[in-house]
Amino acid sequence: MDADAIDKAPDAAAAWPDQIYGLLKKHDIRQVALVPDAGHSRLIKRCLADNEIQVTTLTTEEEGIALMQGAWLGGQKAVLLMQSSGVGNCINMLSLSHIHRCPMPMLVTMRGDFGEFNPAQIPMGNATQAVLEAMGTLVKRADTPEDIAPTVDATIRLAFNTFRPTATLIGQRVIGAKTFGKD
Repeated sequence: MDADAIDKAPDAAAAWPDQIYGLLKKHDIRQVALVPDAGHSRLIKRCLADNEIQVTTLTTEEEGIALMQGAWLGGQKAVLLMQSSGVGNCINMLSLSHIHRCPMPMLVTMRGDFGEFNPAQIPMGNATQAVLEAMGTLVKRADTPEDIAPTVDATIRLAFNTFRPTATLIGQRVIGAKTFGKD
């Protein structure tokens, strides 16, 4: 890895956002819930441009848990895109999956992970995987661009095959650490 890589924005030529979009189509994901996030920006733009995908912008991440439940009850598949700092907002709502046996795939871009400049992001960044697992979510990490597509594919399959919450954590080594000019 380039020594300056932690300070760079995600590579515009990176294939993984388009690969994730392809997986959403392959798995017939019809609804995407999200709180806007720079790490998911290209994927979000692809979803917004697709008339077959309903994109719902949330005010807080736990609304996405309810949206995925409603989509499933209405016969559609959904996925939640969020940043690791939003995982803490979802903890109580994740219990719904166990009660209703609802698949809930989540794609989480990490903050507070690798090269983070903002001390407020560190606690949730370090706790994200453990907190999700404590609520019964099956969690896998993708820390290289090559890991993302197979990991997201497994996460989506696992959610809809086992009727449980699943998550792929996309590490900051892939998306780049935000600096906001604090170089």
